[in-house]
Amino acid sequence: MSFRDAVDNFYERLVMDAIDATREPGDTADYLTDVMCVALNRLPPRYYRHTIDMMFYLADEELSVMKEKSLAAVRFARDFVREHQRE
Repeated sequence: MSFRDAVDNFYERLVMDAIDATREPGDTADYLTDVMCVALNRLPPRYYRHTIDMMFYLADEELSVMKEKSLAAVRFARDFVREHQRE
């Protein structure tokens, strides 16, 4: 594994979970990809090297807040992408 592949942003996983939780029948892969980009741009990066480190050192309350922020960012992003879709 390259050092370039050794770091991830924890919010990516949380945003994907929030997208899955808010999925609608007409959602396309392109639309959801745009939603993910917009949502992630509204959140601070939270980088980690090993998943176990994040799960072990992250307090339950902090994780809950991060999940709420991710869901709010996805809801905003869904509206934003819908309003700014190219025809």
